[in-house]
Amino acid sequence: MRYLNLGILAHVDAGKTSLTERLLHAAGIIDEVGSVDAGTTRTDSLELERRRGITIKAAVTAFPLGGAAVNLVDTPGHPDFIAEVERTLGVLDGVVLVVSAVEGVQAQTRVLMRAVRRLGLPTVMFVNKVDRRGADPQRVLGEISTKLTPAAFPMGTVEQAGTRQARFRSEVPELRRLGLWRQLAADSRRGSVYPVFFGSAITGAGVPDLMAGLEELLPRASDHGSKKAAGRVFKVERGAAEERIAYVRMFSGSLHTRDRLPSGRVTGIAVLSPEAGAPLPTEVVRAGQIGIVRGLTKVRIGDRLGDSPRAENTDNTENTENTEDAENHAAYFAPPTLETVVEPCDPTARGPMFAALTQLAEQDPLIGLRYDKARAETSLSLYGEVQKEVIQTTLAEEFGVAVRFRETTPICVERILGEGEALDAIKVGDNPFLATVGLRVAPAPLGSGVSFALEIELGSLPPAFLTAIEETVRTTLGSGLHGWEIPDASVTVTRTGYCPRQSHAHATFDKSMSSTAGDFRALTPLVLMAALAKARTEVCEPMHRFRLELPAQLLGTALPALAGFRAVPASTVVRGESAVLEGIVPAARVHAMGQRIPGLTGGEGVLESAFDHFAPVTGGVVPERARWDANPLDRKEYLMRVQRGI
Repeated sequence: MRYLNLGILAHVDAGKTSLTERLLHAAGIIDEVGSVDAGTTRTDSLELERRRGITIKAAVTAFPLGGAAVNLVDTPGHPDFIAEVERTLGVLDGVVLVVSAVEGVQAQTRVLMRAVRRLGLPTVMFVNKVDRRGADPQRVLGEISTKLTPAAFPMGTVEQAGTRQARFRSEVPELRRLGLWRQLAADSRRGSVYPVFFGSAITGAGVPDLMAGLEELLPRASDHGSKKAAGRVFKVERGAAEERIAYVRMFSGSLHTRDRLPSGRVTGIAVLSPEAGAPLPTEVVRAGQIGIVRGLTKVRIGDRLGDSPRAENTDNTENTENTEDAENHAAYFAPPTLETVVEPCDPTARGPMFAALTQLAEQDPLIGLRYDKARAETSLSLYGEVQKEVIQTTLAEEFGVAVRFRETTPICVERILGEGEALDAIKVGDNPFLATVGLRVAPAPLGSGVSFALEIELGSLPPAFLTAIEETVRTTLGSGLHGWEIPDASVTVTRTGYCPRQSHAHATFDKSMSSTAGDFRALTPLVLMAALAKARTEVCEPMHRFRLELPAQLLGTALPALAGFRAVPASTVVRGESAVLEGIVPAARVHAMGQRIPGLTGGEGVLESAFDHFAPVTGGVVPERARWDANPLDRKEYLMRVQRGI
């Protein structure tokens, strides 16, 4: 059996869940197409998803397609749940990107397309809702070519667009007669051409043509059953008995019940049946399949099972580099840019609240759960207000814990402005540690991360001590001079020293006279922060790019109002009675601006936004973040707290 692990991606409300329903119906998996509005879709199984009419958690189902089995992953479209999309990208063989024939290319569409292009994921596009009033397939095709990729290739045309009778006229027969189909299919499987189909998930128009295209235009995973097991966990759920259930994509080899892994012993496996569209118990999950695995008590999202997955497990030999890139990327989208403190309504429920949030963080690591013991505060990282509301409802309905949130604030970063150097030596001044550490810090290119270099002689310091310095440097940079993370920095070790371990005959180890890794871990934050103080940092806040579509006659009213949200327009395009305004706005003001737009535009304004970059904070007030460590900026307090801990 050949497998195709297929992701359905789209901006919210483009109709991807409806398309999933239509595909399952066309394949004979379900008897009738479910409705998102009625809450009867197969993949939106959570009660909260059905009430809100949006996908919150990635859902997996299956259906047969010719001689292949398709594992279909329906992902969230709302930007607040982009982390769910991120976790699936690395396990897919191909993608269907859904675009609305009415709204066209939207902010989230562009974000998703950048990700799949960066990863080289073969992608077929489906322009949905051609039957809706206002549908303009040709305009949308132009937007796809200009805003997403010039390599878009229309597979046909739409007749009677904007009516219930709209239908798709395929040009595939002409392409076959002209001898172009084989080359087009090869280019599509390489991810260098993007076929575009048109249709309607509601009426079914164009869906059979899309399915025929998926069969020939996207690559299949190969079954290398004789190779060593290699897979990746992309989803973790909790079962009825609170046990962890892992969703695993196998890239090579096989995983069996009773196999022992670092995260636990496999006690049960189910794989998606293309005939039933649901999981069926089995003893083994093989290459190309998605397995639902029980018994891995320590499993986490992103865990690799066995050897590193390799690109050779696809039948697309020309896509090796891109597939390996998908494996090695740590993140495909921007991290959350907002955070909030969550408190239980009942102070005695602080423990149950934290336990429940810990479970949610297992399913979504980007929640960024942090606990401050000194202040007894729990904070979460978020993508937006909708995600906060979903977490609040989930805690109340699934865990019985009522919570409230403080005001959402932006997550800033710090950038190093200059160069700084500091040194603490053994038995010099008030250094109580048996360690000498000298560090120099300097700016690093944006997005380059933290680099760690040595100016000391190799072998002059035991490896364990050097490791302690490097690990502590990376941890300490999580809170800069103003308490924000420093994501990019160049750190160089300029000097070290230590007291050798006692080696006299019959002598026992004396910690008071011999250096330990703990000495270096305790001293490094002091030296690093002293060097940072000399280098200086600036706080940068997250900025979103926005696109506002509104009636042209309201531009004069909208521009001054947007200025009140610190929005800076970059371009304005007027098309007849409609205008499109694009620019930059601080992430902290996006939600408030979105609430103001309906009243400002008589309900006709459509606002889209997505993270773009970090920019220095202006206005004179530098936001500070409370430190959650022993505060190495205050040497006296730090030494007192650390020595007390030791």
